[in-house]
Amino acid sequence: MTIKDTREEWEIRGTQTPFVGKKTSVRTDEVVMPGGAVVHRDYQVHPGSVAVLALDDADRAVVLRQYRHPVRQKLWEIPAGLLDVPGENPLHAAQRELYEEAHVKAEDWRVLADVYTTPGGCDEAVRIFLARGLSEAEGDRFAVEDEEADMELARVPVDELVRGVLGGDLHNNCLVVGVLSLVAARSGDGLDALRPAEAPWPARPFEA
Repeated sequence: MTIKDTREEWEIRGTQTPFVGKKTSVRTDEVVMPGGAVVHRDYQVHPGSVAVLALDDADRAVVLRQYRHPVRQKLWEIPAGLLDVPGENPLHAAQRELYEEAHVKAEDWRVLADVYTTPGGCDEAVRIFLARGLSEAEGDRFAVEDEEADMELARVPVDELVRGVLGGDLHNNCLVVGVLSLVAARSGDGLDALRPAEAPWPARPFEA
């Protein structure tokens, strides 16, 4: 048996969009179950996101501390952002987010992992990149506002982040997946065996 997620779409008898927000919306589908029953499934429609585990030569990751209102916590996270433009190249979006949030650029980019954040209630897909060969970006810093105006920036050793994840002190999805994927890649075929930065991403198709 091949352990691999596969695309499948059950019949939808009807659909409504009871809420439309600035970036996301809520959709209600009438889905036909295998036994023939029709049930309602509510979920958030999301444009998708990218995140970057940016690693410096001292094996420290660039992390940000930011307030997240839904969970009422300040979370340590890796740089991340929405795919605001339909069909946007995720690598370009990740490079933009790393510049805007950390004022850093990177020479080497790989794909660490592709995940659905909450597939039972949201269609958000996230591509998490590994960025190496860091240096300070040129030009003016990006003007921040709202939650980002209170954001803290740090570089933290990977080992410390791993301890924080396993100890229950760090909870951000992209940070957890990114850090543990990095450790798994190192113990496996190595970082240079990771997928190239522009590897296909069926969940969010894009133009190279």
